[in-house]
Amino acid sequence: MKIAYVLNTYPQPSHSFIRRELRALERQGFDVLRLAMRASDAELVDAGDQDEATKTEYVLAAGGLSLLTALLLEIRNPARFWSAWTTAVALGRRSSVGILRHLIYLAEAAWVKRRCAQTGTRHMHAHFGTNSTAVALLAQALGGPSYSFTAHGPEEFDAPDALSLGEKVNASGFAVAISSFGRSQLSRWAAFEAWEKIKVVHCGIEVEKFADPAPMPGGDLRLVAIGRFVEQKGQMILLHAMAEVVKTQPKTQLFLVGDGAMREDLEAAIAALELQNNVTLTGWLDEAGVRAQLAQAHALVMPSFAEGLPMVVMEAMAAMRPVIATYIAGTPELVLEGETGWLVPAGDAGRLADAICKLDQSPMSKRVEMGQAARDRVLARHNSDTEAAKLAGYIRDVAG
Repeated sequence: MKIAYVLNTYPQPSHSFIRRELRALERQGFDVLRLAMRASDAELVDAGDQDEATKTEYVLAAGGLSLLTALLLEIRNPARFWSAWTTAVALGRRSSVGILRHLIYLAEAAWVKRRCAQTGTRHMHAHFGTNSTAVALLAQALGGPSYSFTAHGPEEFDAPDALSLGEKVNASGFAVAISSFGRSQLSRWAAFEAWEKIKVVHCGIEVEKFADPAPMPGGDLRLVAIGRFVEQKGQMILLHAMAEVVKTQPKTQLFLVGDGAMREDLEAAIAALELQNNVTLTGWLDEAGVRAQLAQAHALVMPSFAEGLPMVVMEAMAAMRPVIATYIAGTPELVLEGETGWLVPAGDAGRLADAICKLDQSPMSKRVEMGQAARDRVLARHNSDTEAAKLAGYIRDVAG
């Protein structure tokens, strides 16, 4: 079956889970057309992302004239065109970006619909309930194939009304949440009769890449945190926790993997807290580099203020490392307090420091035991092929 993935910016360093899902669906026998609105401005350091970029068609790269032509051709069916137009206007009125932006989405949708027709695409799947899902919804309204989408959070759940999240669920063939928490949030905004459309499909890991996890290292405590340098990821509170930790454990090391708008702020905080000898910023690393960091670490720290269910938590657990994470969103569905790691309140530097100290005081046998429990749990719940098979079944049910 030919399907299309409708995406906003793809590929991106922080969205490797989409690439994994795409490839797992291809192993399920799907032919996937990759349609992204735009290419990423970020440097693509991973070979997998670089390969995906060569396979992706970029809608905006077609040019304004091509998009306008595609839209004007839809006038040949006035009733359907008017219905889609009024839908775009209604979405725009509720949004923070306005009606004009949604009329641009309508033109993008017309182009996407045309490509789907040209390629024999029978279903569209979008990631994130933002503009990519708006484009898929409008393409369907213009007479294109059915659509579904995956909502991750936290962005969608921060502005569900402005994003018309409920309407997007209601009009879809089905909607995917990546956790039970996510399903509960979609249910808040969807019509009661649409609740049965909301499915849980976990983001998956490629098990073979973690087939032989490195043994738990000895030596002084070494932690790794992985993610975009943005406020919601909580790296700043982690630095304040580290400032407390090093008062009694001065050799503790933290490696921050990633990059983003907060880099200068983090560098300034490291200097102000006198953590230059304890904290290293690595920049973005490819998948092999991330696995190498996990192999050298005793645990992953995920101090986020807002999340969906972080892929790096899954990867750390697959690498047989316990996780220190905040008690938010879908994370407690995977990280079990005292069994696979520690959960702390978001924004509490003191409790985060206490958890790091508990890890440091845990004997090697306890660290290994927790790491093994973490690995067993994530492999049972987040195998990319198993989760793709669920998604494939839902797509076939809708597209026939």
